[in-house]
This record gives sequence, C-alpha cells and structure tokens, in this order.
Amino acid sequence: MDYRGLGRTGMQVSPLCLGAMMFGAWGEPDHDASIRIIHRALDAGINFIDTADVYSLGESEVIVGKALAGGRRDDVILATKFHGPMDVAMGQPGGDPNKRGNSRRWVIREVENSLRRLGTDWIDLYQVHRPDRHTDVEETLSALTDLRSQGKIRAFGCSTFPAHQLVEAHWVAERRGLGRFATEQPPYSILVRGIEADVLPVAQRYDMGVLPWSPLAGGWLTGAYRKGRDIPMSRRAERMPSRYDLASPENQRKLDAADALGDLADKEGISLIHLALAFVLAHPAVTSPIIGPRTMEQLESQLGAADVVLSTEVLDEIDRIVPPGVTLARADAGYLPPELEDPSLRRRPIA
Repeated sequence: MDYRGLGRTGMQVSPLCLGAMMFGAWGEPDHDASIRIIHRALDAGINFIDTADVYSLGESEVIVGKALAGGRRDDVILATKFHGPMDVAMGQPGGDPNKRGNSRRWVIREVENSLRRLGTDWIDLYQVHRPDRHTDVEETLSALTDLRSQGKIRAFGCSTFPAHQLVEAHWVAERRGLGRFATEQPPYSILVRGIEADVLPVAQRYDMGVLPWSPLAGGWLTGAYRKGRDIPMSRRAERMPSRYDLASPENQRKLDAADALGDLADKEGISLIHLALAFVLAHPAVTSPIIGPRTMEQLESQLGAADVVLSTEVLDEIDRIVPPGVTLARADAGYLPPELEDPSLRRRPIA
C-alpha cells in the first residue's frame, strides 16, 4: 500500500479511506456483517476509517469500535465528525438546539460521547461536519485546540466548507494562535466537480489533506445507472428521492453523463467504479477518497482502484463529458449557503 501524508499532521494514510456511513440502521443493520467488511478492508491495507456521530445516531461509531477492539485500534487512523442533531433523526423537526452544531458547549460534550461509542481514548481526526452560521469559527477552533492539547484528539478538520470559510478559518487560527483545520472533506466526483474552482486550490494553498466523500456520486458511477435499464432502488434513494428522480432535468443530465462514462470505462477495459475512483485520485490536491460500501461485494469492487492510472486521453474525455468545475445537480453539492435556502437572508425587510 502506497501511503500518503494526511495534510501536515505527520500521519500517513492509505489512498482509500473506508467510510462507515452505511454500517448500522442507514445501511447494513447486522453488526457482525459490518465488522467483517471493516476487517476485510484493514486486511487489504486500508488503515483509515471515517465515520460520524450522526450516522445511524451513533450506531456506526459503535460498530467501528467493536471492529477495532482486541488490538486493531493502534493500526488505524480513526476519524469521526460532529455537528448534526443527536436527539432526532436527520431531517426531522424538533430536538434540542444545543445537542447539535459547532459550539464549544456541544463540541466538548459530544467528543466524550464519540470516544465512548468508539471504545477508544483518542480520535486521530475530529471533523466539523458542516458550517454553522450561528457559531463563530473562533469558538469552534478554540474548543478543538483545547481537545488536542488534552490528548483526546490528535488533529482536527472540517467537511463541506465553502472556500471562503476555509480561508476565514485559517486567518482566525493564525491571528488568535489557535490550531487550524488540517483537512477538508468535500463532495467530489466526476459528476460533482464544483470544488475544482476554489475549494481544492485553497486546500492546496494551506497544505490541507483532502478526503472526498461520495466519489461514486451516491451510486450513479457504479455502473448500475445506464440508459435503457431500470433505475435501481437503494436505501439512499429512498432517503433522498429528489437526487434520483429522472423527472428532474438535473438527474437526467447525470444519467446521460453516467452512461457516457460507462462507455468510456468499457472502452478502457476497466469498471466504471475504478474509473470514477481513479479520476478523484488523479487530482493533486486529493489525499484519500472515502469509499462507503454496504456489502462485501461493494467493498471488493472498489479495492484496487488506487492502482489504476488514467491516461491523459481518458482524463480529457472525462473533461468533455463533464467539464471541469461543473456540478450537474445543485443538490449534490452537499451544502447550500443559508442565503440560498432562507429568503429572509437575501431580502431587505419591507417597511
């Protein structure tokens, strides 16, 4: 396994990171089956696991903790995240507003919960899952810096932050003498290329590790989405039907691109899965894309992608199918600024 530096942390990680979102109620509810997948990934040379408190409301962290018990913890770079609500299901109304977000109060409390669920004394990479417009970034960085000084975390990063907030966070860290975000975890795939315009250059400027999530575009780049075939049903599609409904022009564009990319992969004699992962790995800013298998078969189909090197001709053809910097469907960007979701933030009050 050809390991890569995780930003400037000094930690070395495998070129593929095992994502644990699908372990638990959101995907594979059988803990033993999920643990077998984790162990297979470790045996294949993957030493990097990413999860989050919000995945199945902590169940994913519990499963990962079980898998690493008995002596495997020391061999793994373990990452988790905080931000989402932990007393109600994702997307559901209600809940305690102080049991979520990026406040010092919640960060200090939730890290203890994650440590307990993971069955470990430390977290290698603790990440802010999303921006929080109600919390000053200095408040969050200060809390994370304290946790690092206490030895509860080794490094910290962020996920799905826009480029200007990455710059602000680094500026605040420098001016206030705080620790800085060592990594960014953005959405990135052939179908979701918006971050090429700003997030990835900013990450390179600040020597951040980059851990792309959804490099297979939520299943669109697995080879299952081709013209003339029935669209497969999945738990992800059930949770987010708007991202898979072909009545949407944006999703139709995704299908057109996925079909053309499938033809390209066939021509090259590789799977579309390997083509998609190799594309993400080819970007010089990328450290380790996150694969998120639900089954052993899905894991096996993704192992080996790090050994695939795409030619200039193939990369040029991918650019023709989906131009650089283009995200085909806005909902796939992972984060929409509050100003786009809340009309009151972009309209002057009427007197």
